[in-house]
This record gives sequence, structure tokens and C-alpha cells, in this order.
Amino acid sequence: MSQPAELCEEGRLALIRDVLERIGDKWSVVVICQLDDTTRRFNELSRMSSPITKRMLSATLQGLERDGLVTRTVYDTKPPRVDYALTPRGISLLKVVRELAGWAEANAAGILESRSGYDAR
Repeated sequence: MSQPAELCEEGRLALIRDVLERIGDKWSVVVICQLDDTTRRFNELSRMSSPITKRMLSATLQGLERDGLVTRTVYDTKPPRVDYALTPRGISLLKVVRELAGWAEANAAGILESRSGYDAR
């Protein structure tokens, strides 16, 4: 594993920033959490991820698929069936997201208190 100083080298920072943009956008983490350890269809994801628009869900899924975090399986049926699932890389990210969510929940009250104190100045 890289040392912290190595991670801050200019060339690596651009790559890290690019990856974090994907997983830090408004909808990627929501979709990753909704996929969890199961396969879901597009409309199911759409309902579960409300108020995301179908266009934004489609773009989010395409980006996650492009980055190797999600698989898209098309079945030759009438009407066509398309399933989405996390790849092993996506599952490893889900573990990190769960840890981050736990941290956020554990620290939410303190953060709100800090914000109030800051805003009162």
C-alpha cells in the first residue's frame, strides 16, 4: 500500500480526485447502497432511489459500470430485462461506504453542535 506522502504526488492526486468525483457525486453512493448484495432492475432502483430522475439514474449507472463498480446484464426477453449488480470492486466500495455512514451517524450530533457554534460567531 502507498504511503500518505506518495498519495499526494501530483500525478496520483489527479487520479484520486477523478475516482473520488465518481463516488462522491450526489447519486453514486445511493445507487451502490441500493444494490447492496443483490441484483436489481432499473425501475426497482429508480423507485428505491427517489427522487432521482430516470435520466440521472441511467447516467449514474453508466458511470459506475464504466468504472467497473457495477455490471449490467441484458436478457433477450420481451420486453427486454436489464439487471444491475455490484462487481467485487463495487462490493469493496460498499464496505467503505458503510463505514463512512457509521462514522457520519456516530458524529452527526457533534457536527451539528459545531456548526451551531460556528454560525453563532
